[in-house]
Amino acid sequence: MTPGSEHLTESDLDVALRRLLRAGERGDPAAFLAEHDRVAAALAARTDEAWTAWRHVLDARRGLLLADPEATATALTAAHAALDSCLPTARTALTLAHLAHVEATADRVDAAMLLAIDASLLTEHQPGEPTRDLHEAHRWLSLTLAALDLEELAVAQALTGSREAQALPDEEDRWRLLQLCAQQQAELSQTLHRRGETGRSRELATAAVTCAEGARALDVEPDPADGDLLDVVQAWAIAGQGDVAGALGPMRRAHRRISGDGGVWLRGYADLALARVLTRLDRSQAGGGHAAEATDLLVDAAGAFAATADRRRYRQCLLELGQGTAAMGRPAEALHWLEAYRADSGRAHARGRELWADMFVRRSRLREAERQTAVLRRHALEDPLTGLGNRRSAERRLGGLRLGEEPLSLAVVDIDRFKAVNDDTSHSHGDAVLRRVADLLREHSRAEDEVYRWAGDEFLVVLPTATESQALVAVERLRAAVADADWGDLQLPEPVTVSIGVATAPAPDGQPAGWRSLFDAADLHLFSAKRGGRNRVRAPGGRTDPEGAA
Repeated sequence: MTPGSEHLTESDLDVALRRLLRAGERGDPAAFLAEHDRVAAALAARTDEAWTAWRHVLDARRGLLLADPEATATALTAAHAALDSCLPTARTALTLAHLAHVEATADRVDAAMLLAIDASLLTEHQPGEPTRDLHEAHRWLSLTLAALDLEELAVAQALTGSREAQALPDEEDRWRLLQLCAQQQAELSQTLHRRGETGRSRELATAAVTCAEGARALDVEPDPADGDLLDVVQAWAIAGQGDVAGALGPMRRAHRRISGDGGVWLRGYADLALARVLTRLDRSQAGGGHAAEATDLLVDAAGAFAATADRRRYRQCLLELGQGTAAMGRPAEALHWLEAYRADSGRAHARGRELWADMFVRRSRLREAERQTAVLRRHALEDPLTGLGNRRSAERRLGGLRLGEEPLSLAVVDIDRFKAVNDDTSHSHGDAVLRRVADLLREHSRAEDEVYRWAGDEFLVVLPTATESQALVAVERLRAAVADADWGDLQLPEPVTVSIGVATAPAPDGQPAGWRSLFDAADLHLFSAKRGGRNRVRAPGGRTDPEGAA
């Protein structure tokens, strides 16, 4: 552990987190463990929920790499608990997506899928502009869904992440998402080709080539491993377009480079891709003679994926070894590979994936319907101009109050001479005045007070537990805030002021009895404030006038 690592700054930890994510994505255990050792103390020193969640997620991945199931399970449980306390931010979506990938890597399919659904819903409802955390969340969702054999959904997440990345300033982010789009589309193309869906398979292969070329057009010098992976994917996609012979040369060149310098996972990926190209070539040419080489490559790829805990691709290698050796007339060997494949997966697992895919889509649609319902409900209760609750919202709130148990005051606020603003300037100026008055009332109210737009230029302030004297102090602050505001930018004929009427329950004589009577009393005092010269507050037992007024 690096001395003093516990004193790393927030920025240092962010950089370290990106390194750890890249190492985890590449299947590079040595790089991940070295970086994790360097920052472990700093992560342990953080007490905020977001970094606590990351600490446990990264501990879980470490446990997987060290083949320590007990440590992995403990860290996963702690990570889930920590995430329950995190705010619904883009960073939380990224944490969920990465934890989902760890769960998928641990072959805990149900847990991975639930996390992926939650992460997906959270990414859909992030406000504001795209962020690096958001597009990274889509990236890890794509990787997770691919690990769960939900390739269609994986492609959709990669494309969404790429669109998010287009709005970011860093071209490297765009490069990496285009690379992922190319990879996911090339892999789905392979799956569809195996199913006999030739037309769509070629369409996806062409889209993969387009993404790869788009990445190359960017002014980015990628890491050598990333560049090699893109070379493999593009050659594979060219084969998917039907030009198998033309893809073989570029694929072999990339394979040679990776065999010499690549990490374990990347070597396995290159072996698998080359084996698939050779298999296609063998089937397209009578007596192609590539089957034995393809088999050897698949054996090496299976070992690499087993070593890096890539269970999905490990299973793919087993299945293709069984199919390939059977085609070569080696039934005993084929049976060995197919038995190994069956032991690691099976029809029930495949059916489970289908059900999860359906659940993913259905739950996403349900959450979207809930979101739309919430939007409609908000529009029904919110004034669109000011963002305050509207009259319907205010009446609902007032109807739920139980008057008489503790003091309650209402203040009815009216903008003085508002008609002149509209008549002498414009209605757009009037709207600007309404918005600013609403903002001032909201800003200068007590924390527990509630402000509503009642109608036109009239507002209502509900002051829970406020006696009349307390209400007078509070609403005088509101009156002064409006009167003292700078209205010069609106070029109005005169500054804006408000008049306010206040009523409190219970009244000394026991009246009024209900909120409507209380509102009517406040409205009468507002009328008194208007007749008294405007820009003042009136209540049954008191009054406040602007300084210097009669």
